[in-house]
Amino acid sequence: MPLRWEILHAEKLVYLVADGTVTLKDLEEHFDAVLVADAMPYAHLFNAINCQPAYSDDDVMTMAARVSAYASIVKSGPLAVVTLSDEVEDTFKRFINLSSRKRPTKLFRTEAKARAWLAQQPLPPQR
Repeated sequence: MPLRWEILHAEKLVYLVADGTVTLKDLEEHFDAVLVADAMPYAHLFNAINCQPAYSDDDVMTMAARVSAYASIVKSGPLAVVTLSDEVEDTFKRFINLSSRKRPTKLFRTEAKARAWLAQQPLPPQR
């Protein structure tokens, strides 16, 4: 499985790691699991250093629409993405621009810097 995630309730953190080719279906499974676990308001750390995105512009729009629909139900916590890839960075920026949700988001080159930034971000209230 190219995406692995842990929902760390005690830390109010969703930790997502990509390792290989990631598709729209993989991301949809992740989004659904986080929603069902009532973890959308948690901080989200996405380690995408080994990610090879395999989705089209339409897929990015579909992901953004899904996340926007979730935003009508529950607020999302801050998102830090760790990547060294221009392709992942470009996809992330398009996704954020298309998504209607307003949340703190930032790109990083190291997980340590991403974790430090997330620790300083306020979390939205739980439902």
